Amino acid sequence: MREIADDRQAQAWNGPEGVHWADHHDRFDRLNGGFDDALFAAAAIRESDRVLDIGCGTGQTTRRAARQAGSGRAVGIDISAPMLERARALSAEEGIPNAVFEQGDAEVHPFPSGGTDVTISRGGVMFFADHAAAFTNIGRALCPGGRLAFISPSMPDPQGESAQVFAPAHALMREPSPAARGMMSLSDPARIQEVLAAAGFADVTTVPVEGLVHWGRDAADAADFFFAMSPVRFNLDSLPAEVTAAVREEVTTGLRRHETPEGVRLGGAVWLTTATRP
Repeated sequence: MREIADDRQAQAWNGPEGVHWADHHDRFDRLNGGFDDALFAAAAIRESDRVLDIGCGTGQTTRRAARQAGSGRAVGIDISAPMLERARALSAEEGIPNAVFEQGDAEVHPFPSGGTDVTISRGGVMFFADHAAAFTNIGRALCPGGRLAFISPSMPDPQGESAQVFAPAHALMREPSPAARGMMSLSDPARIQEVLAAAGFADVTTVPVEGLVHWGRDAADAADFFFAMSPVRFNLDSLPAEVTAAVREEVTTGLRRHETPEGVRLGGAVWLTTATRP
């Protein structure tokens, strides 16, 4: 990477957390993919568009964008080398030559000015050190009239399915893991409006989107996935084994109530934001 704005994020995503995500990319894609249709409908990618995917991870959204922009291209950028290595391999396996990947921090990366028609992000815009500076830089990459579409988490509903199922584990979590810091930084629509206005975007709209989050084949599989996630291990691994075993049993019991023939799915919600560069 030529330059980074947040050393902590770079270290985390190029360390064990990034490796874990890359090694289990299929699980994370199923976890996050329930909101993809809404994101891509808002992005309205055309055949010849030049697309930029911010925080692309292992590239699922970049590959989908490249398929839609068949005579254009899709560039995924991420700070994580392990995730980008997997993204490139998957693109080669799937035969998508117009999906390319760059390692960099989008807050300071030297994007070609005006070289993008559409910018998308499935949550990757949450982790910037300075959101206004980052979106200003992203805005420079867009051509006049270029479109921005991204999703970010909404604040959890205490009565929601996910909050109730995972409450026994969340009650023991002291703080976010290094890679998870900033995850809720764009969970307030007023904050999103403030940041994008400061970055020079126009026509900013933020709407709620609900969807299903796929956690696993059954309760045991979903619990295995949840307790293996880096933010969970960061908080629970130092606790006595009997404590974590009891919490796992509570969570697994909660997950059993949501088993379906299609697997364990819990209701979730995000904010979908769109904007344009004047």
